[in-house]
Amino acid sequence: MRKTASARRSDATQKTAKAKAMAAVEKLPANATLEDAIERLVFLAKIDRGLIEVENGKGIEHGEVKRRLLR
Repeated sequence: MRKTASARRSDATQKTAKAKAMAAVEKLPANATLEDAIERLVFLAKIDRGLIEVENGKGIEHGEVKRRLLR
């Protein structure tokens, strides 16, 4: 059974995500806890999500962020 193009992209994305997760975990110090690893992975996932939003034009201009923070 052949996979659709969408399924192939999904597989490639998961492999990339797995590789990123493994690399992040390997960079942790030897005494890192499971909570440290989870915290790091969540942090990296949020960065990836934010970058995708910016690529899709969903970002907020710097001036607007400053305005919102200074309210």
